[in-house]
Amino acid sequence: EPNLITTQVEPHDTYAKLFDLLKRTAVILSSFCEDMWRYISDDWVKQKAALGEVGSSVMPHKVNPINFENAEGNLNFAISQCEFLARQLPRMRLQRHLSDSTVIRNFGVTFGHLLLACKEILTGLGKIAPDPRAMKQVLMERPEVIAEAYQTILRREGLTDPYKQLSELTRGKHVSLKELRTFVRGLHLTPSVEKELLTLSPEKYTGLASTLATLPCAP
Repeated sequence: EPNLITTQVEPHDTYAKLFDLLKRTAVILSSFCEDMWRYISDDWVKQKAALGEVGSSVMPHKVNPINFENAEGNLNFAISQCEFLARQLPRMRLQRHLSDSTVIRNFGVTFGHLLLACKEILTGLGKIAPDPRAMKQVLMERPEVIAEAYQTILRREGLTDPYKQLSELTRGKHVSLKELRTFVRGLHLTPSVEKELLTLSPEKYTGLASTLATLPCAP
């Protein structure tokens, strides 16, 4: 809807809202691309080698996450443009200056980089697949992750400061599953609670993730 009453310069409040929203969206997508790059680097996610694609100038075996890298670059450029547009367009020196006219001509450049980034992400997602075996191997090497479950259950049972006890046992250390279970047995818990803790394992414990994942997103 148009602004029915305005000065010589339309205030561009709606543009500011639009580009602030696009900036936040682009930041989320850029962070996603960074994460995907890391998952691919750690071999948690495998890429399909595209026929004729150059992987690396010096490493012929390498399959670069080029789509996510291209998307990240385009998104970060668009973020800087969105920040500038959202900041610049509402500015009105005595409600009369016309610097907005040249700025508005760059909308297409910003939208173009955002569109290209989205296309690159979709292309990249079509070329990858998770590697459950690699993920499980890494997870089993770090059984201390179930310390989260331990301290939550022990709090429920009323133990004094279980977080501190588990922090002293695990923080900054590689702790084996055997050591964690020895810790549990030394607490002299009721048989049912001890069994509950001893049956926990890194590959099975997901906390409330399955429940939280089904909750509706905030508007």
